[in-house]
Amino acid sequence: MSAPLLSIENLSVRFGDTEAVKDISLAIGRGERVALVGESGSGKSVTALAILRLLQDAQVQGRIMLDGVDLASVSEREMRGLRGNDIAMIFQEPMTALNPLYSIGEQIAEALELHEGLVPKEAKARAVELLRRTGIPEPERRVSHFPHELSGGQRQRAMIAMALACRPKLLLADEPTTALDVTIRAQIIELLLELQREAAETRGMAVLLITHDLNLVRRFAQRVAVMEKGVLVECAVTETLFTNPQHPYTRKLLDSRPQREIHPVLPIAPVLLEARGVAVDYATSQPGLRGWFGRGRFRAVHPLDLALRQGETLGVVGESGSGKSTLAMALLGLQRASEGQIEFQGEPLSAYRGKAQRMLRSRMQIVFQDPFGSLSPRMTIEEIVGEGLALHRPQLTEDERRTRVADVLHEVGIDARAMSRYPHEFSGGQRQRIAIARALVVDPQLIVLDEPTSALDVSIQQQVLHLLAQLQIKYNLSYLFISHDLAVMRAMAHRVLVFKDGYLVEQGETESVFFDPQNEYTRALVAAAMLSGA
Repeated sequence: MSAPLLSIENLSVRFGDTEAVKDISLAIGRGERVALVGESGSGKSVTALAILRLLQDAQVQGRIMLDGVDLASVSEREMRGLRGNDIAMIFQEPMTALNPLYSIGEQIAEALELHEGLVPKEAKARAVELLRRTGIPEPERRVSHFPHELSGGQRQRAMIAMALACRPKLLLADEPTTALDVTIRAQIIELLLELQREAAETRGMAVLLITHDLNLVRRFAQRVAVMEKGVLVECAVTETLFTNPQHPYTRKLLDSRPQREIHPVLPIAPVLLEARGVAVDYATSQPGLRGWFGRGRFRAVHPLDLALRQGETLGVVGESGSGKSTLAMALLGLQRASEGQIEFQGEPLSAYRGKAQRMLRSRMQIVFQDPFGSLSPRMTIEEIVGEGLALHRPQLTEDERRTRVADVLHEVGIDARAMSRYPHEFSGGQRQRIAIARALVVDPQLIVLDEPTSALDVSIQQQVLHLLAQLQIKYNLSYLFISHDLAVMRAMAHRVLVFKDGYLVEQGETESVFFDPQNEYTRALVAAAMLSGA
């Protein structure tokens, strides 16, 4: 048997008193696709950064061999030559990994000039070809664009083009599809498979995929390694691991897929929120010979009707930019609708004034996708959750408010003793529970959930979905649930709306829409979800 391309032997990584990786060993053969899975904090990304020797203030023990070379023994200058040339990495968030001051083409060409000695003209031509190869439309034009001018899927494709520019032996892909829509995710998976197969035939490129997306793992990887709290607990052929997991933690991960546990809506349930002929326009500037002038209109949401009953979850699915969040903001009265009428409990939103409008705000709450970004880092958990009470329940005493905050934190699974702590002291799942508590504390009737679980590990995601389902049953809450994850949508929604380019293209009972879609775009969404394993 030939020697492996990558050999990790007894690797341990310590940050001060914290041991992030504990004595792990793993080998990857030439042309092999291996997935490294586990929850946040399990040591996956630390392992990848140890391979690249990019860890700071860390004590690293053990040996990492790449194609017979001990990476710990080479100089920093030699290591810089290996990065990009022999080892490349695709990062989770391309917007932060790409330099905003340089065009996409310049960033790809830099690696080609540095590692392959191409002159700028040759490097640019190669960059255009790489962008074309990764499926970016109009690569001759896009090569001069900056990262902010590309969509999320296009930025991720540009990152892949950059990583593959020098035909590396080993590709590290750290959560490459987490924030992408289901159709874009399926395209990226197919692209990686195709490019890896081609590279494997010529240079034997291996891929180490780091992810918590088990659907992606089953579709992509040949072998799977499972990490828990820095320890490698199981490693097996993909199908064997999925059909016959040996370790309890692996079984826990596999059992954490979204489970449908919603209760049927009562036939007599009243309509809580209704929209008739609602459309949303944005003002845009118009180009002219001497710059920008005039005002144009961009229709983000085309006219539609919808109704949401008490105790019901109405799902909204579609790709980024399809109008999902714009519609939600309009329904909450936070985005002025250009046309149509929105009613809450039978009254137009425009009829709520003064004290009535303040009451309306307490009845309609929202939980955002990124709990860390939506929670003030300067406020304690007690202040964050209690802020709504101070505004909407001013008659409460300080002790009564504190008791209410403690009760609602307990309701979402957070110990009341943690009230004096700050958001950065909690995990992602705990922060999302705090965000739910902040919405719940003012006794709302409607909660808008804007991608509330997309950034969470699969087991934490299941916990949050279970919590939301239990809260809905207990308080008869109505949810407007926005997501691009069809598995999550199937688990949570009674009915679903499908959006594309601002148009409502299909709606109906969730199971009916997903198992018998009528619209061509809906069929493409479902097919993409099946392709990615969702």
